[in-house]
This record gives sequence, C-alpha cells and structure tokens, in this order.
Amino acid sequence: MAAEDPTRAFIRDVKRVVIKVGTAVVTRADGRLALGRLGSLCEQIYELMSEGYEVILVTSGAVGIGRQRLRHELIHNSSQDLQKLQVELDGKACAALGQNGLMALYDNLFSKLDVRCAQLLVTDNDFRDPAFRRQLNVTVNSLLSPKVVPIFNENDAVSTRSAPYEDSSGIFWDNDSLAALLALDLNADLLVLLSDVEGLYSGPPTHPHSELIYTYCKEMHESLVTFGEKSRVGRGGMTAKVKSAIYAADAGIPVVITSGFAADSILEVLKGKRIGTLFHRDANQWVLSGEVGAREMAKAARESSRLLQALSSKERSEILLDVANALEANEKLILEENEADVIDAKQAGYEKSLVSRLALKPGKISSLANAVRLLANMEEPVGQVLKRTEISESFILDKTSSPLGVILIIFESRPDALVQIASLAIRSGNGLLLKGGKEARRSNAMLHKVITSAIPDNIGKGLIGLVTSREEIPELLKLDDVINLVIPRGSNKLVSQIKSSTKIPVLGHSDGICHVYVDKSANRDMAKQIVIDSKIDYPAACNAMETLLVHEDLVQDGSVNELVLELQSKGVKLFGGPRASSLLNIPMAPSLHHEYSSLACTIEIVRDVDAAIDHIHDHGSSHTDCIVAEDQEVAEAFLQRVDSAAVFHNASTRFSDGYRFGLGAEVGISTSRIHARGPVGVEGLFTTRWLGRGSGHVVNGDKNIVYTHKDLTRQLLQQESK
Repeated sequence: MAAEDPTRAFIRDVKRVVIKVGTAVVTRADGRLALGRLGSLCEQIYELMSEGYEVILVTSGAVGIGRQRLRHELIHNSSQDLQKLQVELDGKACAALGQNGLMALYDNLFSKLDVRCAQLLVTDNDFRDPAFRRQLNVTVNSLLSPKVVPIFNENDAVSTRSAPYEDSSGIFWDNDSLAALLALDLNADLLVLLSDVEGLYSGPPTHPHSELIYTYCKEMHESLVTFGEKSRVGRGGMTAKVKSAIYAADAGIPVVITSGFAADSILEVLKGKRIGTLFHRDANQWVLSGEVGAREMAKAARESSRLLQALSSKERSEILLDVANALEANEKLILEENEADVIDAKQAGYEKSLVSRLALKPGKISSLANAVRLLANMEEPVGQVLKRTEISESFILDKTSSPLGVILIIFESRPDALVQIASLAIRSGNGLLLKGGKEARRSNAMLHKVITSAIPDNIGKGLIGLVTSREEIPELLKLDDVINLVIPRGSNKLVSQIKSSTKIPVLGHSDGICHVYVDKSANRDMAKQIVIDSKIDYPAACNAMETLLVHEDLVQDGSVNELVLELQSKGVKLFGGPRASSLLNIPMAPSLHHEYSSLACTIEIVRDVDAAIDHIHDHGSSHTDCIVAEDQEVAEAFLQRVDSAAVFHNASTRFSDGYRFGLGAEVGISTSRIHARGPVGVEGLFTTRWLGRGSGHVVNGDKNIVYTHKDLTRQLLQQESK
C-alpha cells in the first residue's frame, strides 16, 4: 500500500476535482471498450461524491469507439473497401459515430450507482468567447449542486481544427490540455490525469533504468526526462499530459498523473498517498528544503553530477568562483542567520563545545571564499590519466580518475563544513546530499541557498540537496543503489549509528583522541608552544590534543610542572592517567580513551617512546598524533611505528586539516583503512575506471593476439610537461 506523502498534505483541503481519462484507459489493446476500468472509474467517482467532493470528468474515447463500431460494420459488409473506408472515416466521422455510444455507456454505468451525468461537448473556438466561458461556469455549478457529473469531451466531429493540432493559435489541443483549461476556468482544487502507466518516469517506462518520479520539479527534471513512444491510441500521450500538468500547476492547480489501470488509484490520490506524479508550483521549494522524497533527491543529485562532469574544467572552475563571490556578497545575511542559530543554541542549553563549533567567527566567510577559490584554481582532477598501458599493438588502456557519484554527508554543528563539502563536490564532479544538525538549521539553509544560486540551470540545483528532516536519514541510508559513499562528521555515537545502519560504504572517524608525546630530548620551549596550540587553538576540533604523554625524565627535572602550569593558566582542566594523577595530584581521567572537545585533557607519564607508542595504540583513535623531540632516531621511530592517519614531528596536531594540507578543503578526516585516510580532499572523492581504445581487437581464445603490456605512463607525463 502506498505511504502518505507529506508534500500532499494540501489534498485534505481539496473539494472540486477534475478527472481526465484518456483513450488508452477507456479502450483495450484490441480497440474494444475496457468495461472493467470504466466501471471502476464510475465507482470511484460515486465514492468521492458520497464523501462530499465535486467531480468533473473529461473523457476521451469517442473516436476509438467510433472506429471500433465502423470496423464491426465493415466485417459484415465485405463488398466495401475496408482500407478506403477507414481512411475516409477516421477522425471526425468516427467521433460522431462513437460519441453517443460513449455517453450511453457512462449513463448506464452511473445509473446503476444512482448517479446522474450530463454531456458537454466543446470546441477550441468556444473558449474564444468570454460569454461562453461565463455561461459554462454557471452551467457546471448548476449541475454540481444536485450532484450531477458533468462529462466533457472535445467535439471532434465539428471542430474546424485538423492535424497538427498543437499550434500557436490554439487554446487547447487535446483532452489533456482541455482538462487543464477547465480546471482553471472552473476553479478546481485538483486535476487528476489518468494514464496507462503509473505516472511520469525518468525515461520510457519499459526501460530497465527508468524510475517513477513522485514529485516533478522543473529545475530538476526538465532536462532529464526522456519520453517514449506516443500513446497507441488518442492524440496525446505522456508528453501532452506533462505539458498540460505544468501549465495547470504553474497557474496554481495541483496535478497528479497516475494510472487508470490500478485499482482505486483516484481514491488513493485523494487520500494523499504517494502514488503517481505530482505537479505543484511549490515543488521547487520542497526539493531545495528537502521535503521531496529521499530517493528523488538522490537521483537528482546523480543526474546533475553527470551533467557537471560533462562540463569543461574551466566551466567547473567558473562555478566555484561564482560560489566564492556569492558567499562574500551575502556575508551579512549568512552571519545574521548564524547569529540566530547561536542564540537559540545557548538558550537551549547546548554544550559550549557545540556552540563554539556552530559559530562563524569574524573573517570566516572570507576564509571560506578564499578556500573555494583555491579549489577553483587547482589542477583539474576529473578524468586524469593515472596510468597508461599498451595492451597490444594499437590497443591502449588508460586508468583514469572518476567521481564516486553521489555522496551523503551527515554532520553536526559546523555550518562552515557545508561550504567546504559543497565546493569539493563541485570541483570533483560529484552529486551531494547534506544533512546538518538542527542547531545550525538557519545557517545551513542560507549557505545552501547562496551556493546553489551559483549553480547554472543546465546543471540543476538538485546537484546539492539539503536534507532537513531527521526522519529521512534512514531512507537515505537504504539507497545503496544511488548513493555511493556516506561521510558522517560528528560524535562517536553518530558515526557508530551510521555504520550500523547502512550497506553504503562509510568514510570517517569515530573519535578524535589525538596525542602529543613530549620526549626527554624535546626542546622545552618548543614543547610548550606545540602542547598549548594543540589544545587551545580550537578545543572542540577533532584534531585538538586530548591526551598529553610526557617522558618520565621530565618529572624529575620539573619540566612537566611547567607544562601543567602553562595549560592551567590557559584554563585547561587536567585529568591524569594512573601515574600522573598520583604524581601530579590531579583527578583521575574518566577513561584513557576520552575525547573532551573542550578546555580539558588527560596527562600521563610514560617510560619512553616505546611506551608512548603502545599507549597510543591501546587508547588512541588512529586520528592524529605528534612527537616533540630533538632525537631524530626517536622521532623517526615514532613516525614510522605510530599507526595513525596523520603523524607529526615537532608540529601541532591542529595541522591535520584539509585546508592546511593544501587540499583546498576537506569533507572530513578518515581513520578508515580503505580508500582515503587522514584529511580527505578532492582526491578522496574519486575512484578509478578503465578506458580502452582498440582497433578491432578480439580475444578469440588469445590465439591471434600478442600482449605487450608496455607501461606508457612516463611517456604520457613527458608529453604533458612539454
């Protein structure tokens, strides 16, 4: 059973409905009347009227019925030239022959339900007369009042128009456009167009990769939808229905295209169920605010990413430069929304570390814009030839960089992460879905609006989708056929939940328990600077120091006391491991594997570098660890043996950052062993694919082919350097 769709909540206020049924629904494949479907249609209309709805029916089928009647007569009159009479009588004469039969059938079916119906035949020229349109409203209202069903059809028998029906002079061109016109003129609340398929698909419905579009967004779908063959009968088809639906929706009449073959499809639409394709003038807002279904957002990101990849390197760079300019131009608006988020977070009693991550500090927008420009000016990463091999003479194989596809980023607190991630997605040609924390709702919405405003229409705003509903995360995590990578940025709890809830590959880190080890050979002043910077520069960051390890000799010479006093003078609360808490008389740490994300840290005394390395492996998170030492042999042992994503010698842990690494920006820091590790920039958002260029090569059991497997990569690099 179809689920209720929150974007269709407006349907509960619908009173007057126009239903259009096409020839393909009225007739069977052999041209005979589909009595079962017509009976179901009439029963659904009866039920709607019983519930208080006003129903107006627009029907096709007269030409089809007339043609069938003519064919029946010709079978019993063999003296006639069958082909000749079909050509002469097809169209207008068939309409005249079939119209009374069609109406008689409706009258008979409705009468069994104790419902009356009335026929109204109209032509295009009728609607050119304002008096006619006024009288039509009066007549229809007079019929609806005593619960009579007005049944409209174009009077093809006397219409002066002929093929091609759609031209600039017409008011309507078929019964689909007639239904849209009537919906407007008669003040309908909803138009339902019944088709022989479930709704609008991304391609021909029979194509294996075509998928049903539940909510049509012009910006997202206009350039992506391809239509199959025209209707087997009748004048329209899906193309005509979509044009009519867009026309009505833009004028304020919601439209649903759904199947006339499915049982109770009209009733399901009026219950607000997620069936068929909805056209609504607010659909674009739903897409940008994340109210459109998860699968549709993901598919839109995928299709837009493919269009983005087709652009030249210069065109992608220009988009990023436009993004940077848009950020600076809208700095005031962004900071106003961010300030509102910060105020709400403080009033809600959020932890100081979260509020700190939430706030966009002075100069941050300018810094973000410059980082985006750095990305725009970097070497083109899409389609880079990583390796070139001659497989056989005249058969060249290239291993190339290829975007992953669609990436889902789930992050907490930090709105600046949205900018970094979005710009990386544009640079790498990937589609992107973003789910930020509710505490940054205003900031994220404004940043998303500013960034997507710089994306050209031929790519589509759906390239970067902003998910605002927490309830959609489980649905997104099921889409392993559309989403290619999930990157959670946040707490250990968040990352763990994501990893246990999806089949999609997850890239990220659970904790940021970073260590600084001060060796006995360390320069004491340098050690103070590195320790203070690693903890104080941004205590809430995942690359901030959480544990300070000190060689035991520093206890004897008093250097550890200097480090303790320096940290305490900066407001850092200290907790000790088993040795430090006893020697330094400080409280025991809650755990040696603890991430404070605030002005607090653990300190422990270790025997030597080997003990420091063991401690890091036992209690660390494989994020970033640092040694302060002048003994190069000790430093090298630390660098080579500590198994973390980033390991530093005589440098603050705070350098473990995509921007500081020269990556331009980062989508996150990974402690995974597969794919990317450490700060993940553009190169981490690529996979590889193989492009082979042969000249008629066949395997044929490897009988007539000589494999050379010659590495041409160096030759390629030499050519590119010239």
